[in-house]
Amino acid sequence: MSASNDSTLLARRDFVRALLVDRGDVIVVSGLGSATYDVAAAGDHPLNVYQWGGMGGTMMIGLGLALAQPTRPVVVITGDGDALMGMGSLATIAVQRPANLSIVVLDNGRYGETGMQASHTSGGVDLVGVAAACGFAASRMIDATGDVSEVRALLHAGAGPVFVRARIACDEVPRVLPTRDGQAIRLGVEQALRPVEQH
Repeated sequence: MSASNDSTLLARRDFVRALLVDRGDVIVVSGLGSATYDVAAAGDHPLNVYQWGGMGGTMMIGLGLALAQPTRPVVVITGDGDALMGMGSLATIAVQRPANLSIVVLDNGRYGETGMQASHTSGGVDLVGVAAACGFAASRMIDATGDVSEVRALLHAGAGPVFVRARIACDEVPRVLPTRDGQAIRLGVEQALRPVEQH
């Protein structure tokens, strides 16, 4: 798909890379498809939890990790299709109120993994409004006119749950494929989360 003429749309890969600069000990859960490719392109990391399936479940995986690791920031980076399929997750997250959890939805208004059909956000569904109505501590939209560093600071502030809708262009970018071995991903994350043994 060709680049959008809308100059307010973010370049998805550049945005994700900027979001993960100096990430420290942030756990990043990426939704299936393009979100995983974008996170992998920003740099493979032992605290990247890549999803290869289970559309609609990414935000709940993030919630589970946030509750289990309350001292670490957890950032879910996923697409609008995954967020729409798991919209009930927003209510559960808001009720649980994990201060360390942030949800970033890369919204191009398309179901990118099934043929670029228009998603409900292109028809006016307001995920920012839904998150706010559910009770998220912060819920906002960013596009190319916004300051990515402010969003990055919000993800590290520990004042969540936070919801960010990033308006991205529909540009196709090369796929960057991390491991598809779910067991290896799980073991890598567990090892990275294990306290350093004292000698």
